Order: sequence, then structure tokens, then C-alpha cells
Amino acid sequence: MTSSQRLNLALSHQEPDRVPYTLFATMHPAKKFGVSLKEYYSRPDLVVEGQLFLREEYQNDILGCYPFAGVEMIPWGGDVVYFEEGPPNAGKPVIKDPRDILKLKAPSVASSPDLQSVLEAVTLLKSKVGEDIPIAGTVISPFSLPVMQMGFEAYLDLIHAKPDLLQALLDINIEFCVAWANAQLKAGCSAVVYADPVSSPTILPSEISLKYGLPTARKALARINGGVMFHLASGRGLPLVEELSKLGVAGMSASAEEDLSELKRACQGKMALVGNLNAVSMQSWTPEIAEAEVKRAIARAGPGGGFVLSDNHGEIPFAVDHQTLKAVAKAVRRWGRYPLDWVNGNGR
Repeated sequence: MTSSQRLNLALSHQEPDRVPYTLFATMHPAKKFGVSLKEYYSRPDLVVEGQLFLREEYQNDILGCYPFAGVEMIPWGGDVVYFEEGPPNAGKPVIKDPRDILKLKAPSVASSPDLQSVLEAVTLLKSKVGEDIPIAGTVISPFSLPVMQMGFEAYLDLIHAKPDLLQALLDINIEFCVAWANAQLKAGCSAVVYADPVSSPTILPSEISLKYGLPTARKALARINGGVMFHLASGRGLPLVEELSKLGVAGMSASAEEDLSELKRACQGKMALVGNLNAVSMQSWTPEIAEAEVKRAIARAGPGGGFVLSDNHGEIPFAVDHQTLKAVAKAVRRWGRYPLDWVNGNGR
């Protein structure tokens, strides 16, 4: 069974040959190639080789060329701050005064060399893996992007005190989000991860997400020409399950902070789950702990399909070593084979 077949069955709430999985160790290939993260992400050929390396090492069922969230700020006139041992981050906010929103226009994806570099990597990777292995694209949601555009404190002020300017910014961001998502799909991505951590009740009260975050998602997703997975980037999602299921997304992320069994019951037949290995604590895992954590996740969410095992955030820290990732991959191939006869009724 190919990875694409395996994933499609799981997303359809059926049991494939085994639980599909992916380890989003997007930074790790830079170490193998002996280059800085800045150089690695600037070269589509290296990014593709990195994804093929991760596939060979860990047998990932999903690949992806999206580098880091800050890349989406460059077309808006922002910059990126690079670190030696951690993910790059967006630099200073580009919106200095909320009134500047009235003069803001969504940047062109076609005119951004940095975004075009990502698309080049997707097209090259697609030419190498064909239809057998799905490639995931990623977009930062229009509701979460303002954290980088103007800073979290200023964004909170906008939400609570300037609803007209807030809506204007969200509408502009929708245009960019849709264009960027569709460009990735056209380049060869099989589906898009819609990253919206700010909508999680871990970040903001659910009533704000229901008033602004999810209506914004509904507008954006209606114009994205492919499948979508809603990602709360390690944030909790259980209180939003019913509303998210109405958006027509194929799946949602599963936070390590939530009871995976409860989340699976809430999503059963509505959305698949992706997660929920704790990427932060993974830095101190032994192979034995890695195996136990994989078994726990599969036991709680694997039966009946509808589950993709991954980390809970979508980016595994640089500090997680190779042997730990190998242990995770080995464990899911051992314990994730259907039927899951070793799982009892209590999800153990």
C-alpha cells in the first residue's frame, strides 16, 4: 500500500494496513548537509533532498516543503531572524499603527522570490515522488497572521477595541491566504495545512474564535481548491470540534494537552486526528519512552482509522536526536499495524 492510499483510507475513517505517520523534523536535514538553516531553506534542491532523506530515514507518509511561519511575512515587507539551534522567526512587526491597515494590500505570491522558492521545491519534490507520497502545503490563517504582522499585544487591542480595522485586516489576509494556498496546491501539494493557533482556546477565549476566527476560516476555506487540515499548533481544540467539523476539513490537530481518547470520540466520523506526540518532551525521551508514547497514542486514537500519528505542533525541535525519531518510527510500524488486536477496550 502506498503512503497516499494509506492516508486516504485513514482520512476516510477506515483502517489501512497501518497507522499513517509523519515526523515533521523539517530543520534536521540541515545538520546532515552541514549547512546553516538560512542556507538550507534558501535552496529548493536542498529542501527536496532533505525531505527525501526524512522519507528514507523514517518512512514518513507525508512530506512537505514549507520552511517556517516567518516566510509568510517577507512578502509583506518583513524580515526573518535566524538562529543556530532553533526555527527561524519573524522579525519586527510591519504594521506600526493600526491606521496603516487602511493602506495595506495583500502582496502578490508570484512577485515574492521567497514564496516562489517554496513552490519550486514543491514542484521538484512532486516530480520525484509522483502520486505515491502526499505532499502537504501550509498556510498561516488570516486570523493568526496578525500576530506576526503587528505583534500580539497590538493585535489583542485591535480585537477588543477596533472591530472595523480588525475586519479590514482579516479580509486582506484572506486574499493572501487563499492565493498562497492555491499556489501550493497548483505546484503539487496534495492538501493544505491551515495553521490557526490563535483560534485555539489555549490562546483566546472560545467566544472570540467563534466570532472572528472560525468565520474567517469559513470564508478562506471556501476558496481553497483542495483538501484542508485544520491545525491549532499544539493548542487545545476539543471545545471547537463541532464548529470545526462544519468547515468541511478532513482533519484537525490533536494537542498533547488533551485526552486523546475523548478527542477521538468527539471527532469520530467527522474529522480525522493528527498528533499528538509531545514534541517538547520528546527531547528527553529514551527509546523505551518513545515506544510507550507511540503505543499510548495509537491505542487511544488508532482503532477505526481516522488517525495520523505525528507530533502535536508540526515542527520537531532541533534538539530531538536521530535515535529518538528512529525509535518513534520503529514503534509505529510495529504497533500501528491493523487490526490493532493488542488494544483493549480501555485504549491501552
